[in-house]
Amino acid sequence: MGTGDEAKSMAIRDIIISMQMSNHKNVLKLLGCCLEISVPALVHEYAMEGVLNDHGGLGGNENYSSLPWKTRLRIAKQLANALTYLHTAFPRPIIHRDLKPSCIFLGHDYVPKLTNFSLSISIPPMQSHVEDDLKGTFGYLDPSYMKSGYITEKSDVYSFGVHLLVFLTGQKVVDKYDAIEYQSIIAYVKQHVSEIGQIQTIVDPKINEDVGGNEKVQQQLQDFLQLALSCTQDEIERRPYMTDVARELVRIDKI
Repeated sequence: MGTGDEAKSMAIRDIIISMQMSNHKNVLKLLGCCLEISVPALVHEYAMEGVLNDHGGLGGNENYSSLPWKTRLRIAKQLANALTYLHTAFPRPIIHRDLKPSCIFLGHDYVPKLTNFSLSISIPPMQSHVEDDLKGTFGYLDPSYMKSGYITEKSDVYSFGVHLLVFLTGQKVVDKYDAIEYQSIIAYVKQHVSEIGQIQTIVDPKINEDVGGNEKVQQQLQDFLQLALSCTQDEIERRPYMTDVARELVRIDKI
């Protein structure tokens, strides 16, 4: 398949799934498209607050604005609802497969809008996974999928868990550890939590400035961290399903 044919195929997949998801409030609405050009063009609704950056905030990565903890938690909760809908609302589960900041726009009042379903794929009937070539974004890719080529609902769970860690820490998903080595956000969090045992060492300083020593918020942060670590376990059997993740985020929000 040529580059133009592949781009058109991805655009058509994006259009079909966007239309199926059009009734969900946390999906960026598709308004129109043009497939008669070499690179297909899709027109979406305007998201007034823009797109998330690599730090889980807004604006350029070098000069970005952080979001309040309450807003981060609400975005995570609503995104979990959108992914749960994607996994459960259709005859066959649909896996987004490329969940990353540039796929998450923020509308009025920072309501998250999921978009870009061009790499999404359905699980065949009577199957627990689908096999395909490795596609996605480094840092958010499920390590199990990278090893086996098998895509499951838990692949999205892993990517979502990485997003939770970005929201919690304000760190990029992969960053320079020293002059030549890079470290993933998961390794960064696990190292600090296991060696020091203090969640304050990894929480975005902006969050601590906002909430101070509020005991209820500190409990939220702790539970949020545990959920993120559960989602990002290497063994897919030990990860929760998105339905469980969405339910847990509702519970955390109510603390």
